Amino acid sequence: MRVLLALTAALLAAGCATAPEEGKSSSMSRALQQAEQVAGDYGGPVAAIAGGLMMLSDLKMLEPEYIAGGLIAFAIYDPFAPTWRIDVREAGKDRVRMALRMKSLFTGGDGEARQVFLRNVRQLVEAGGFAGYEIVRYEEGIESTRPFAHRYANAEIQLVRSHIFPAL
Repeated sequence: MRVLLALTAALLAAGCATAPEEGKSSSMSRALQQAEQVAGDYGGPVAAIAGGLMMLSDLKMLEPEYIAGGLIAFAIYDPFAPTWRIDVREAGKDRVRMALRMKSLFTGGDGEARQVFLRNVRQLVEAGGFAGYEIVRYEEGIESTRPFAHRYANAEIQLVRSHIFPAL
């Protein structure tokens, strides 16, 4: 035990003696700083992934049937797909119809149809150079289809040009 304590003290003293002077940085210390920064930035996610893999391995969850089930669930759920599908059609001069449909399997976003609608209308107005818009018709509800129900929202808007600057 005394030998281990003496060896640790000697290593610590040797490390302090070889530290670079203030203001002078060697390529080794720059590499260490970069490694510390990477470890600080990505240490948490790497540790979580490693811990998760170790746990799955201990629980025997890395079997092919479990992996296949996870991939099938991922393909059905598709977490990277947008929650709302938006179909925009022209319905006459400066009139637009929008149909929003929510995906089947989702985690939240039940009450955001109007927010998604308004955000897309605003983008449409700005891109077309219009002064504003009027909502002619707006409805939302739930379609009871098999096997999953879908939220939907339908709207019709009138794009308004500027009365003060008609050329805009």
